[in-house]
Amino acid sequence: MDQNHFTTDTLRKKGAHLTFEERVIIQTRLRDKQSYRSIAREIGCCVNTVRNEVKRGKVLCYNGKVERYRAADGQSTYETHRENCGRKCDAIAKGAFLDYVQKRLQEHHWSLDACFGRALVTGEFQRGEMVCTKTLYNYVTLGLLGKIKSIDLPLRVKRKNARKRVRERKKKFGRSIDERDPSVDERQDFGHWECDLVLGSRSKDEVLLTLVERKTRCSLIRKLPNKESASVIAAFRKLKDGMFRGCFSRVFLSITTDNGSEFSSLSELEKLSHTRIYYAHPYCSGDKGTNENHNGLFRRFLPKGKKIQDYPVEHISRVECWANTLPRKILGYKTPEECFREEMLAALTA
Repeated sequence: MDQNHFTTDTLRKKGAHLTFEERVIIQTRLRDKQSYRSIAREIGCCVNTVRNEVKRGKVLCYNGKVERYRAADGQSTYETHRENCGRKCDAIAKGAFLDYVQKRLQEHHWSLDACFGRALVTGEFQRGEMVCTKTLYNYVTLGLLGKIKSIDLPLRVKRKNARKRVRERKKKFGRSIDERDPSVDERQDFGHWECDLVLGSRSKDEVLLTLVERKTRCSLIRKLPNKESASVIAAFRKLKDGMFRGCFSRVFLSITTDNGSEFSSLSELEKLSHTRIYYAHPYCSGDKGTNENHNGLFRRFLPKGKKIQDYPVEHISRVECWANTLPRKILGYKTPEECFREEMLAALTA
């Protein structure tokens, strides 16, 4: 059956703009006294599109006595509107906030998201005075954030996806992570830690023992003379008898580590306290991903290829302090130090 107004082939993509040729068709059909609806069927668009286009393209002709639609004027109006459309750059209007971000990046080594979230939470800037995290990254790409470039953002240039592999563990130093309570994965309870070693340029030199509490992301860094198991267990005994004396078992409910020989004696802690030790699957850094992520943060100030003994204890302490005072999005832009104090107070008064 023939259909005089069949428009299946002429329907344009939703949201597509009118072309100059289509505006000429509108001008011609209006002179032929055709209705808006018939013109819309011919072009393959909504009747309101034609009606609005005619309003935008009408001009006065014959000394202002007659008002008619002209395709050229409609196209000119469209191009003018296109030049002014889109969201405008706020780099100038919100310069005070951008100066704040640059200062935090250069002096405190915060991330762009930490700058945005912390300024919002503390009330230093109102939301209307700021741009979001994504816009900040766009400004870095466009070179609108001072001298800061993408290479200055550590994770932006090196982040990549890795496949997860689970292999059977041949060495058995103690409990497997499979025996750990599944509730630990939800990070609702305070006192579950992950630990690892950060090595220098030579494995026989001094190393760093790093610990991270899973819920608060609070970290501890301790310098060890070597990576022997005796040095590791000695560091934990020092924590038990020093910094956490009398409360070690309430602060350290569990510790998850890898299968390195340096942690082979760590299960001795179970005899000295109520702390439970769990060993991750081999080649599965994701089993203690929080600690691995923090090691990456520490490497900003302790780069690979450098000897640990070249860094004094004061420098190590400053790195630890920086990590614990860095606002985190996952903590509502609080710092790990603030969250750790709250949880410690709750654990000791319970």
